[in-house]
Parts: sequence; C-alpha cells; structure tokens
Amino acid sequence: MSDELNNSDEVIITCGDGVKIIGTLFKPHQTLKGAVLIAPATGIKRQLYIRFAQYLAKSGYVVLTFDNRGIGESLAGKVKHSTVSLQCWGEQDMPAALDFLMTRFPLINYHLIGHSAGGQLIGLMNNARHISSVFNVSSSSGCLKNMSFPFIISANFFMNIVIPLSNFIFGHTKAQWFGMGEPLPKQVARQWQKWCNGQGYVKTAFGKTVHQHLYNELAMPAIWVNASDDHIANDINVADMISVFPKMQAQTLTLNKEDYDLDEIGHIKFFSRNSQALWKHTTDWLALHS
Repeated sequence: MSDELNNSDEVIITCGDGVKIIGTLFKPHQTLKGAVLIAPATGIKRQLYIRFAQYLAKSGYVVLTFDNRGIGESLAGKVKHSTVSLQCWGEQDMPAALDFLMTRFPLINYHLIGHSAGGQLIGLMNNARHISSVFNVSSSSGCLKNMSFPFIISANFFMNIVIPLSNFIFGHTKAQWFGMGEPLPKQVARQWQKWCNGQGYVKTAFGKTVHQHLYNELAMPAIWVNASDDHIANDINVADMISVFPKMQAQTLTLNKEDYDLDEIGHIKFFSRNSQALWKHTTDWLALHS
C-alpha cells in the first residue's frame, strides 16, 4: 500500500438530523497549509477523488471526501426506499462534512472543491461563510435548453423520459445504465430533473422547497473551471450558475484537452489519474487563498 493510502482514515460523519455518512480523511505528512472539502457530483462515489485527494495531501492539505447519503457507502438500506433529495445533500451532508473538518482541524482556512453538484449546492450550507475559497469543477446550472446539438437530445431523453420512467418502474433511477454514476434515489433524480429544466438550477426551488439559503450572501473568492468538451457545464451554463451567487468573487477558467495532450476532460475526467497535469491549477489556487 502506498504511503499516501497509509495516511488516510475512513470516518463517520454525523449530520444535523442524525443521519451518518461515510468519508475518507487524507492527512499530510508535512506542515498543514489548510483543509479541503471535496463535495462530489451527483451520484459519484468518493473513490473517484482518491488520487486527487492524495495529491492535495502530499501538497500539505488535509482533505475530506465523502459519499452523500443514498450514494455508495452512505446508502442505508435499499435505494428504492431512500427518501433522500438533492436539497438535503446541500442542507445536511455538506455542512456536516465541513463541521467535521472544522472540529478536527480548528483555526485554519477551509476550502471547498465542488464537482458539479458539489459546487451548485454551496449556498444551501448553513455554515458556508466559513469557507475561505471555492474551486469548482464542471459546476454549472446544467440547464437543458443551453446544451448544444446533438447532446441536448440525449440529455432531454435521460432527464425527461428515463428518470420518470425508471422511478415509476423501479422506485429509483437506474443512472448507472447510462454512465451517470450510482443508482439515484427517486427524489434526488426528480429534483435534478426539475432543476435542470429551469434556469439557475436550485434557484428554481427558491420560495418553493428552498426557504433559507446563503446564495445572495456568499462573497468568498471562487474559480469555476470547466472544459471545452464538457457538454453539460458549457460556458453558458457556468455563467447561469454563477449568476445565482451575485456577491461571489467569481472568475472562470476553461480548459482545452489539446493543451494538456489529453483525449478527454469532459464532465468527469478532471479528477482522473491521467489528468494530473490539470491539478496544479488547484494547488496554485489554494496557495493564493491559504
């Protein structure tokens, strides 16, 4: 086992409503520069971020990854019986993970690295003001109408046909059949469908299911990184999501796979071990804000 893996621990995180979720804590051997919370994309298990988390730990940061409730090792019981929603990931799981870091490692800077949904849901965290900086990857509103042809056809098919049909037949969404991560609890998928059919993602729920949030208040520095071959988090949808954070000190960075001799970056591959040439963007950002 590698030295980096030897310096990681599985942890149990207790959320405010008593639900327990599973995470992995990666600790640096050197002087601690800060703490990083990696908030995952919809239906993505924390295993995707292992190599990336090890890289950050080797650079001097303590890093926490976790599985959202209903996903991976944080799934309790059968997925078809889960009542989890996207909203509770932002209102319960992400704040609990940040609280865990703040309790274990007080009086340092806390940074959030959000992958897709992990960046979209920050404004639902009741403790988000403690975040010193945000590094979002492939995070956008995911608005269907802003996607380009022919991807818009498959995106609409998945969101507006597969999700309701799968929920009806199986009691959850078989997202794994379409290369979309883990099986999704039906309320997660239903909310995802509804939010992606509107502008501003979670903004469509303001005053409906979302009654308290910090989207209008958060003003920390943030960089929103997307890839030119990402059909979901395209430039229009990134800008649409940033508009939901009116005070955030946001800048953007669009990566081109050709500049790094990569076959693909897309929506997921930033965190691939083959994409390590991209990771210096993260440590450069953290160094500026630690």
